[in-house]
Amino acid sequence: MITIDFNRLPIKKNARILDIGCGEGRHTIKACQENHTICTGADFGFENLITTKGKLKFHDEINDLSCKDWNLSCMDVTSLPFKDNCFDVVICSEVLEHIIDDAKAFSELIRIVKPGKTLAVSVPRFIPEKICWLLSDDYFNANMGHVRIYKKKDLIQNLEQLGVRHFATHYAHSIHSPFWWLKCLVGPNREDVGIVNLYHKFLVWDLMKQPKITRFFDKLFNPVLGKSLVLYFTKH
Repeated sequence: MITIDFNRLPIKKNARILDIGCGEGRHTIKACQENHTICTGADFGFENLITTKGKLKFHDEINDLSCKDWNLSCMDVTSLPFKDNCFDVVICSEVLEHIIDDAKAFSELIRIVKPGKTLAVSVPRFIPEKICWLLSDDYFNANMGHVRIYKKKDLIQNLEQLGVRHFATHYAHSIHSPFWWLKCLVGPNREDVGIVNLYHKFLVWDLMKQPKITRFFDKLFNPVLGKSLVLYFTKH
């Protein structure tokens, strides 16, 4: 499930890309499919990196990657082991809502971006996320520990005051919002509810097949129901 729109990223030949908080590798794989890139996938969870490595090796075997090189590393977004100004593109998707010291994470993300280059950030959108919190006291723990809900204006302001300029916004995954509302209604940890399981199968089918009809409705409702807020910045 790709949240970041790579068409909005000015990726040039030999671009160095970091996907921090890569999870199971969705954006890392996409970055490696860009021509002549040098990609790093990083995550705090070692098991996530093992899964990502397996997926990248599979894509290597079927000749589906175009990057010059890729690597994976375990690290903390609040203390990144990179020199200043070393990446052309930094992707941080669905990570910041988990971080207690998000101010340190903001600073680190911006520090490692080269001047004039791009930072792409996504977080759960305020209203869909707020509904989840209202429907279930267990949601923020069940969904791997969300510690806050961001408002668009505040997040942009917090990042811009550290030396980047916001240049684009969009929303993503509107068809996922009702799924999480249903889960919260019945209990986010339950796996025995038929309608929730059926909706999950639908989302997996949509992810694998990407039919035009669901792509159309997802884009149509993203401005209203989009689960994710996606922001793009250029470093001064």
